Amino acid sequence: QVQLVESGGGLVQPGGSLRLSCAASGFTLDDYAIGWFRQAPGKEREGVSCISGSDGSTYYEDSVKGRFTISRDNAKNTVYLQMNSLKPEDTAVYYCAADMAGLCGSGQYDYWGQGTQVTVSS
Repeated sequence: QVQLVESGGGLVQPGGSLRLSCAASGFTLDDYAIGWFRQAPGKEREGVSCISGSDGSTYYEDSVKGRFTISRDNAKNTVYLQMNSLKPEDTAVYYCAADMAGLCGSGQYDYWGQGTQVTVSS
């Protein structure tokens, strides 16, 4: 069974940090592009970050540049999103997705996780 499972969300104060995990089962994600997305209530889903399966290139949405870092641990079949200096506007459900084409930016993803809630509030 092919699955992506996000974890690591929670409640943090502004300026705090969280590390989200995206663990794959049923396939090996090292040659997939892995994207992180988020969706806040009443808003459209937006791309946050992506790591390429082809060469490991990373990409970030402008609002998170310098604060978020995407990485992968192939031995654990897991991709991470380290989130620092969190802001209330980062509050959303965060999803990871895998694209077998291996390149970020195509807009096509084969697998999606169920999401993990991130709440940034004082």
